[in-house]
Amino acid sequence: MGLKCGIVGLPNVGKSTLFNCLTSAKALAANYPFATKDPNVGIITVPDQRLDRLAELVNPQKVLPTTVEIVDIAGLIKGASKGEGLGNQFLANIREVDAIIHVVRCFEDDNVIHVDGSIDPVRDKEIIDTELIFKDLETIEKRLERLRKQSKAGEKEVLRMITELERVRGEMEDGRPARAIEIDEVLDEHLKEMMLLTAKPIMYVCNVDEGSVILGNQHTEAFASAVADEGAHILKISAAIEAELMDLEDIEERREFLADMGLDEPGVNLVIANAYELLNLITYFTAGEKEVRAWTIRRGTKAPQAAGVIHSDFEKGFIRAEVIAYNDFVECGSESAAKDAGKHRVEGKEYVVKDGDVMHFRFNV
Repeated sequence: MGLKCGIVGLPNVGKSTLFNCLTSAKALAANYPFATKDPNVGIITVPDQRLDRLAELVNPQKVLPTTVEIVDIAGLIKGASKGEGLGNQFLANIREVDAIIHVVRCFEDDNVIHVDGSIDPVRDKEIIDTELIFKDLETIEKRLERLRKQSKAGEKEVLRMITELERVRGEMEDGRPARAIEIDEVLDEHLKEMMLLTAKPIMYVCNVDEGSVILGNQHTEAFASAVADEGAHILKISAAIEAELMDLEDIEERREFLADMGLDEPGVNLVIANAYELLNLITYFTAGEKEVRAWTIRRGTKAPQAAGVIHSDFEKGFIRAEVIAYNDFVECGSESAAKDAGKHRVEGKEYVVKDGDVMHFRFNV
């Protein structure tokens, strides 16, 4: 679908280490600012136990999971919105992603330099927010200039848009990101066109030391309090643990390592699952002897458009969708058994695909 998340944060907070663990790519993870000068891009597999279970039942020739694109964006610093560091380039990279994974440093380590000299995740977040808001305010001002020129004709709709956009600008000048501001419907299209950086959905990843990955520490507690009114997802991940885990080749060794750390699964699995949700995505499945495959669609997608993810011809010539809910498929044990049990449905063009649907499309072109 071409949807992607961008990993952002100050230099030396663990962004590239997390990216490497997510993608098995080898981005430079060095102990100095700007180790990542160009955005590294990786395709990550979305772990889904439902896909594994379907594969066990169907025993196909191939199993194909769904994926999400992750971009490791080089660290921002104060003044990025004015071009400090490599600010303009970094902000342009953020503009291109659909959602943001904001990594904040919540661990003490004298061997890893902090760009601002001390550990304070709340301050670090505010630095990033400020730079993104400054850039958004520039974008809003340009749009206001255009609308003011149009307003000379006295059109009420244009005047209303100016009033609303000025209100949004005022709230952002007080430090509120666009995603936290109630938007009048008259501005919806304008805001989409402007692609405001602070309008993008966000998830916070607190990079902690090994001893704080379960219960957290004073830094994670302070950070959680600071973002409590945002309603954003907050995850505690130890990038150091994830890096060690990736070095273990044997599956049993990895399980033992996780158990020793008191963890049920790798932290990167949680990041991936939350990123998927952040992008408002769901999964449907196709299951046959040749392959069992997971397909990504936006929540609310109707059957013809879901079919189009497989091939455009499926959407153009859509006739119907044959659907079995995942739980029914697993309970019955096979497609034929689900049909015999009356769990097989035929749906038309208006059917909204549900997460976990096992589908087969009929089409004619």
